[in-house]
Amino acid sequence: MDGDRVRPDRPGAGRVSAVVAVLTAGLVLFPRAVPNSVGRLGSLLEAFLPWLGLVVLVLLGVGLLHRSAVALLALLLPAAAWTYTFGGLLLPGAPPGPHDLVVVQHNVSDENGDPAGTARALADAEPDLIALEELVPTALPVYERTLAPEYPYHAVRGTVGLWSRHPLTGTRSLDIKPEGIEEDWRRGLRTSVRTPHGDLAVYVAHLPSVRLGAGGLASRWRDESAALLGRAVAAETRDPVVLLGDLNGTVDDRGLAPLTTRMNVAERGFALSYPAGLPLARIDQVMARSATVADIRALPATGSDHLPVAARITLD
Repeated sequence: MDGDRVRPDRPGAGRVSAVVAVLTAGLVLFPRAVPNSVGRLGSLLEAFLPWLGLVVLVLLGVGLLHRSAVALLALLLPAAAWTYTFGGLLLPGAPPGPHDLVVVQHNVSDENGDPAGTARALADAEPDLIALEELVPTALPVYERTLAPEYPYHAVRGTVGLWSRHPLTGTRSLDIKPEGIEEDWRRGLRTSVRTPHGDLAVYVAHLPSVRLGAGGLASRWRDESAALLGRAVAAETRDPVVLLGDLNGTVDDRGLAPLTTRMNVAERGFALSYPAGLPLARIDQVMARSATVADIRALPATGSDHLPVAARITLD
């Protein structure tokens, strides 16, 4: 019967699959080949770079549907490229060590209707440090009151804050405001944390949002603010340095290069954090200098449009 007949290998499907496989592998391995000069297309690609792994599944489907050996072989190239680039993030992390700190980073949203519940959920992760962004005057006293029993030390500058189990000293604001923003805009702080393992400098930052429109990705302000923050970190004389924040970009995005070229990013975990309802990218980041971000994970949803992320930092 015709329905039982084995469908022959289709050369056309194999050739198309091979072309798609080569292009996909090239984009995964060399995303900087896509220029940012038009619509910030390079940054847009880098924001969702891990999702190119879905192409492997498409090629698998094409190969099986058309009984195409060429198509099935073609998928090995992007599969190998993706595994080389991102596979390490899936490996299990090392067991916690005696010099580890646990930190939580969360954009709590200025429209969060349950700041007390959000604060309790973050404290349940038992971190040493909690960094928050989009703190508004009406909610700030709730966070202070709810976190105070376990986190007696805190510092707030503008709409960003840090809560700590350990004493804070030398807190100051960071000027990471891009040109062109006229309103009061304070989204960065720097402080020293006196931990049992020694002092470290901690930065908390909330970089400007990016927008996707007809002209591509609008990220000029974000990129300018990242450059200012990168210069502040480079000028920091204390080590280790920990950076926590909503950076409105992934660690693959070249717009964050002023930071990612100076600091270590998470060695394990994807921890997709935005949007909370269907997380597609991790724009909430934990980075470190003279320390290792051993792993990072997303925490359960709160009343925010972001998911919190928790990271384990091993001090060198």
